[in-house]
Amino acid sequence: MLTSSLTVLSQKEAIIFGDAGWDSIRFHSYVAGIIIEEGYGYPTEMIAGSSPVILTGMRRGDVDVQMEVWTVNLAEIYNEALASGDVIELGINFDDSDQDAGLFVPTFLIEGDPERGIEPMAPNLKTVKDLAEYWELFKDPEDPSKGRIYGSPPGWNADEIFRVKIGTYGLYEYYNYFSPGSDTALATAIVSAYERGEPIVAYYWEPTWVMGMLDLTLLQEDPYNEELWNDGYACAFETMDVTVAANADLPKKAPEVTDFLRKYRTSGKITSEALAYMRENETDEKEAAIWFLNNREDVWLNWVPADIAQKVRDSL
Repeated sequence: MLTSSLTVLSQKEAIIFGDAGWDSIRFHSYVAGIIIEEGYGYPTEMIAGSSPVILTGMRRGDVDVQMEVWTVNLAEIYNEALASGDVIELGINFDDSDQDAGLFVPTFLIEGDPERGIEPMAPNLKTVKDLAEYWELFKDPEDPSKGRIYGSPPGWNADEIFRVKIGTYGLYEYYNYFSPGSDTALATAIVSAYERGEPIVAYYWEPTWVMGMLDLTLLQEDPYNEELWNDGYACAFETMDVTVAANADLPKKAPEVTDFLRKYRTSGKITSEALAYMRENETDEKEAAIWFLNNREDVWLNWVPADIAQKVRDSL
């Protein structure tokens, strides 16, 4: 069960959430799970597995709902599951996510930060191509004759993409491409530079705790275009709808829960803020969900009727 405050739940059948293995999907599952248990009286459970395994389980009915389906990543098998009628798409959780977002810099480089006594260092830095003019801000400590771009950890698809992309933009003349050993190392480099008020340009993506904690600016590229993408990745990454999907029988099993999930809508920014809350408070996804429900009624009260909302409030 996601929550334990109900001493006795009704004999309604449990709603099974798919946990595909990352923090944000568990956060959204706990938010929805608390509302379903406390508001609608259904017990809930969570089953872990990879994204393809969870999707297969949802087709079979072993999983009722997945709160984050990254549709581009799973396009072939997801579209097949929808076409077969085994799975239904209830709505979009968030659609402002750039999974492989691109290159970010601290916003204080462009706008300054009076509270920290930081003057703008690169006021005209707007696009990836503009980096050529500012390489000296980002000097590589191991090769000061060039700047350093922090790229993707090795072995990731984004690593291959950025090695090509930087060449496409003609930036190897000015920069060395540095691949951190892990996502933790990449996050540490960004946060450390940010806290010191120092320049850094680095690959990152949303939603993540880093994006929720820091004020970073995405350097612009041409909007995603398949032709440009196939020509040296000469454009922005493709954004995608991150959907809420369910087994096709959920409307019969729990029609009121299905109606609620159809209205469930957040954003990449909201999700990043929740992940940052977890990081800053050294807590877990369930506590982040409770924090969200206590502090973002402006969001979740739109999902449920007033009587359900009051039950959830009372439980908190």
